[in-house]
Amino acid sequence: MSTSAQKATAAPVLPLSVAALQAKFDASPFIAFLGLQVVEANAANEEITVRAPFRPELERGGGTGQWHGGPIASVIDTVGDFALVQLLGRGLPTINFRVDYLRPAVNTALIVKAKVRRNGRSVGVADVDVFDERGTLLAIGRATYATLSAT
Repeated sequence: MSTSAQKATAAPVLPLSVAALQAKFDASPFIAFLGLQVVEANAANEEITVRAPFRPELERGGGTGQWHGGPIASVIDTVGDFALVQLLGRGLPTINFRVDYLRPAVNTALIVKAKVRRNGRSVGVADVDVFDERGTLLAIGRATYATLSAT
């Protein structure tokens, strides 16, 4: 195997750094569309914090400044997944997730914090809290991911 081929297939250095996680975000057209920014990644505590900027394309109704629930759910799923990605180095398929919307998110970026609750051989679970920029809790989520490697 050539040196360039070895580099292309080399396993990632774990846990993934903020820069490595952001590079994975930026490589995904959907995540890039959401504009997610990794603020902090703490592998020792199995936590990640991400900022999601507000844009009119994500509004519930034109001119309301209120986030639509769909993008909030997408952010919860993505950030929960990446709490595990920082530990495992690869994206994981979602098995299930749920969201409880507690208050509307209006004219604010979202600050999203995920905590790994289980990083098992076949299943991982993350809890996700969504805050506005003032620290008010807006939504909570829990997601389950398949952690079995395809290889």
